[in-house]
Amino acid sequence: MFTGIIETLGRIHEIQKERDNLHITVDSSISSELKIDQSVAHNGICLTVVAIKDSLYTVTAIAETILKTNIGSWQEGDIVNLERAMKLGDRLDGHIVQGHVDQTGKCIGIEEANGSWNFTFEYDSIFSNITIEKGSITVNGVSLTVVNSKTNQFGVSIIPYTFENTNFKSFAVGSLINLEFDVIGKYVSRLYNK
Repeated sequence: MFTGIIETLGRIHEIQKERDNLHITVDSSISSELKIDQSVAHNGICLTVVAIKDSLYTVTAIAETILKTNIGSWQEGDIVNLERAMKLGDRLDGHIVQGHVDQTGKCIGIEEANGSWNFTFEYDSIFSNITIEKGSITVNGVSLTVVNSKTNQFGVSIIPYTFENTNFKSFAVGSLINLEFDVIGKYVSRLYNK
């Protein structure tokens, strides 16, 4: 379980393909604090640490993860948002995030707003995911509040701290991003549509 509050950034050091799996080695400031078998969210994707050496650690993504996320498009040198699982008893500063990406989306608009940024994203309706105005959404693992909720489209407003301390600063129109929709909203939607 995560909160969507990004702890630090990591840089993709190496990607190795083995059959249907990807072994991804990340260089990060938290590597020495990790342990084998620990869950870490990478751009919102919950992955298990399988190896650690110095400032590097390795995680493995299987075919299902590659299919449902943007992990297959990652390249060596890319910057990823990192968050370790929340500790029981800590404040829940973002919202309940599982680290289970529902689908990818695409950045379709970026507007600088005199000290903040407005991003607009579009997603495919095939999975029947929804957003609601002022509801929660996770974009590349970042817990955000939805603005301008529309069918298959929504916006978020980003403060300077979030822009500088996440990989939002590397987004461009056309960037493929990971989306995890609000877990409570997903259950309500599922019950309502029965």
